[in-house]
Amino acid sequence: MFWMVALLARDGRQYVYRVYAPREALPADLFWAAFHCHEEDGGPRASDCFDSAEIWWIGDGADPAATELTVHQY
Repeated sequence: MFWMVALLARDGRQYVYRVYAPREALPADLFWAAFHCHEEDGGPRASDCFDSAEIWWIGDGADPAATELTVHQY
């Protein structure tokens, strides 16, 4: 179905993004897609440390219909 990527920000909050990508997408690609989406929204600076992000799959194991990375703030 989709990936969820949570980024920590300097304001102490955690910002979560829904990333539509194939099940076999690389974690780094998911992280950077969410990070760039956050930066474009003009929110508080997010940590660019990959290890501080949480990334998890939401779905039933089937691949999502989207073949390219698509990001939505959750």
